[in-house]
Amino acid sequence: MPEKKVNKAVVCPMCGELSKAVVYTSVNATVSKSQRKKILDGSLFAWKCPSCGYSARLTYPILYNDMTNRFMIYLIPKIDRFQICDKKLEEKYRNLCNINKRVVADFNAFKEKIFIFESGLDDMAVELTKAVIGQTVAQKLEGAEVQAGFLSMYDRESNTMGFTYFTGEKMTPYVQTARLEIYGKSKEIVEQFAVKDKKLDGFIKIDAEWADNILYRYKRARKIEKLNKIKQ
Repeated sequence: MPEKKVNKAVVCPMCGELSKAVVYTSVNATVSKSQRKKILDGSLFAWKCPSCGYSARLTYPILYNDMTNRFMIYLIPKIDRFQICDKKLEEKYRNLCNINKRVVADFNAFKEKIFIFESGLDDMAVELTKAVIGQTVAQKLEGAEVQAGFLSMYDRESNTMGFTYFTGEKMTPYVQTARLEIYGKSKEIVEQFAVKDKKLDGFIKIDAEWADNILYRYKRARKIEKLNKIKQ
């Protein structure tokens, strides 16, 4: 899948002038490593008004394809659906197997998914680990609400992974590391409770809401198991 770009009309929110911007609807990171770098540092989405010099980051749908690490990520700003089926795209790649296909709703999640899959990690297990560690962070901060969290570090040699959480009304960053054993336990839970999700076609949204649902099912199963042992 080669990269694709189009011209898009942009109205400057500062001066109201109409101008054009080149936006990429798809990027192949295997073919163009420079585009990968621009995505990660945000420069691919940077825009500057030619009239007044106002700078902003454009947000628009873009498909990211990494053939080497076998994953595709569809950034669709503010998407609230769990699954996106693109029949034309699915037909084009119907002969390819074992490709992780994800849809994300914002730029930070977009970058995080790239980091996760490039690191050879299971994003489902990462989301579960993030959710569990986030609960610990909330307790440490005396109940402060954890607004969002992202994987920010992974080191196999030191057997650790780290998450950056944004907490409270001011979205204060808080970094918390964890041993990879927690991630390993999360993978076991995924293998047991996310079997159907792993078999789904199309692009699926694996995020905090998904993780909370899986953890709920896991805890319910554990509770039922304990009750059955008591009855015996």
